[in-house]
Amino acid sequence: MTTITFRGTGDSMGVPRVYCDCAVCEEARTTGANRRLRSLVQIDDEEAGTVLIDCGPDWGRQMEAAGLKRLDQMLITHAHFDHIGGLVEWADACRWLGERGDAYAPAEVIGEIVARFPWLDRHIAFTPIDGPLMLGSWRTYCWRVNHGKNGYSYAYRFDNVRTGKKWVYCSDSIGLTEEMQRHMYGLDFLVLGTSFYQEPFAYETRSVYDVVEALELLNVWQPAQTVFTHMSHDIDILRDYGLPEGVRFAETGMKVVL
Repeated sequence: MTTITFRGTGDSMGVPRVYCDCAVCEEARTTGANRRLRSLVQIDDEEAGTVLIDCGPDWGRQMEAAGLKRLDQMLITHAHFDHIGGLVEWADACRWLGERGDAYAPAEVIGEIVARFPWLDRHIAFTPIDGPLMLGSWRTYCWRVNHGKNGYSYAYRFDNVRTGKKWVYCSDSIGLTEEMQRHMYGLDFLVLGTSFYQEPFAYETRSVYDVVEALELLNVWQPAQTVFTHMSHDIDILRDYGLPEGVRFAETGMKVVL
């Protein structure tokens, strides 16, 4: 059995924004339904152990919430701070525990990380993904996706060689080409980043799909289940947006069993 837990569901700034008094940020400060740490998912698998996707600056709080002191492996999507800002804290935890962290990412992502934090590889082993990686019975691979004005990211696909189940994690993308989309068809489960419900800013200034655009893509890709993550303070999970059956917003601590 494989369980996916959403430890962080927010965009690069999280929710609430320090400067903001909008209804969503105020609700996040009070009852907390919309309180969102930076995006991170925890994968627990009987064979692979505990695997995290990304390691943002909220990593320590997310590990505490999960009751974890250590993990087995980490996958990294790209080298933006909201996805790697916790690596320094993880490296320090590895140092104190007398262990070496095990992280996987595309070579260009590792290059950016090590250039920024050249001491991390003393405590974390960064392994380039140059082909399929087996995590238990999940055949895992990644591919480069457009991240709009923010450059690039990587999406990860998981295919179970025993059960045939397949799912994708794609937190930061927009303007995917047909070639980039070919990995997204007919999934059992999709995690897709959508920062706004309908983003009002010029397309060339944007970096992540909005919900309206994502729903159009789902009509083409036809996943069985979809969860939207990487949400800004534009999205209120207490509001009924009339999402189609099988589509929902991520909530902190939410679990999906595959």
